[in-house]
Amino acid sequence: MIRKFVLAGAAFAVAASVAGSAVAGPNDYAFEPVKAEVKSGNEATVAVRLVHKPSGKPVADAAITQTRLDMAPDGMASMTTAHVPLPSPEPGVYAFKASLLGAPMEYRLADDALEWRKGAYAGRAAYGRIRRMRLSFRPMTMQNYRFLTEVWPDGGPKLQIASTSWKSLVEHERFDAAYRAFVIELCRRVGAAGGDTSFETGTPALIYWPGLAVFVGASLGLAGLLVRALMIEAWSGAAFVGGFLALFLWQAGTLFRRNRPGSFRGDAVPPQVLPRG
Repeated sequence: MIRKFVLAGAAFAVAASVAGSAVAGPNDYAFEPVKAEVKSGNEATVAVRLVHKPSGKPVADAAITQTRLDMAPDGMASMTTAHVPLPSPEPGVYAFKASLLGAPMEYRLADDALEWRKGAYAGRAAYGRIRRMRLSFRPMTMQNYRFLTEVWPDGGPKLQIASTSWKSLVEHERFDAAYRAFVIELCRRVGAAGGDTSFETGTPALIYWPGLAVFVGASLGLAGLLVRALMIEAWSGAAFVGGFLALFLWQAGTLFRRNRPGSFRGDAVPPQVLPRG
């Protein structure tokens, strides 16, 4: 599998060996990818060529101080990634070993707060200052059994705790039992803190009920097609429509059954928004 990446220098300093330039600004230089594509995986080797634009010549012995990895065509956001410099394969070319997944999000239940860390960034949300929590069943591409806990603390960023994690760009890992135990204990501590926390389940009502109406209408339409195919003895067509209807009812029905809007107490988390233990 091949995915395209663009490596751009967010900041760099040119060493004194740049010839003929008493003063040189950043706009006099440009990075050019040696290869426009790299293979997907946990890590990749990316090489860029630094060019002096007025002369068109490659620049050797420059100091690269920061990199940014932009992913396409998946529409993923830009991110600063850790990188390990590699020996230069030729003058003016700079190679790095970079992680394509970014830093993982880590959570910890402290005595008085939910603590989180992502790379060099860290924070904590006191249990009594968490104003809202929502638990839901949230499948996504390649992760059809995925649950999500959203946390809104006062004065802090929204936090998302998922029951799955990416192992690579094409693989993920489930943490059903660990996620279930962590979320149950988190809700218990938040509820016991005595704050004015709203505990919610499922999808917001303004999204859920119109979506449910569409689901029911589509199901009735498919059922009508199945009956019509049976009446005219179109057996192959009936088999196709029946199989599709069964798959649709199973997948979409599970989504709506688990994500019905509701509320709960911190010491009684509904089982439909938790993975099996």
